[in-house]
Amino acid sequence: MKIAVFPGSFDPITIGHVDLVKRALPLFDKIVVAVGVNSIKKNLFSLDQRLEWLRQVFAEYPSVEVDYFENLTADYCKRIGARYLLRGLRNASDFDYEKTISQLNHIIGDGIETVFLISQPEYSHISSTIVREIIVGGADAAQFIPKEIQISTKG
Repeated sequence: MKIAVFPGSFDPITIGHVDLVKRALPLFDKIVVAVGVNSIKKNLFSLDQRLEWLRQVFAEYPSVEVDYFENLTADYCKRIGARYLLRGLRNASDFDYEKTISQLNHIIGDGIETVFLISQPEYSHISSTIVREIIVGGADAAQFIPKEIQISTKG
C-alpha cells in the first residue's frame, strides 16, 4: 500500500493545502494529513481545532486520514508504514528549504521519498503564515480557507 504523509502545522489549513491533497489522491492509496505538534511554536489555533477542521475538509475523501504527531516526521512515517512525504512548492525559496529537509528525511527515514507538487498559480501566494496575519489583523480570510471552516475575526 502506497501511504503518503502530508505534514504541516495547518494553522490554519488553506485552499492551497486542499488543492495539493486533491491533486495527489491518484498517486497514493492513502494520504495522511498530519499535524506536526511543536511545543516551542506558538499556534493561533488549538490542535483540537485544527484536527477538527481537517476532518471536516476531507470528510468526503475516504483515502484521506487525519492525524497528528510529535517529534520527527520521519519517525512518524516509519511508525505508520508511510514511504512517502507529500510537500507543496510555491516558489524557489520553498524548493531550497524543502530539498534540504527531504534529503535529511531520506537519510533518517530509511529511504523515505518526498514527492513535490508545484502549487497552482492561483494558490502560490497563499500560506498559513499570511492567512494568520490576515486573521490577527481582523480582516476576512474566507477567500483563502476552505469553505467547510469558519474563522471569526471578532474577538
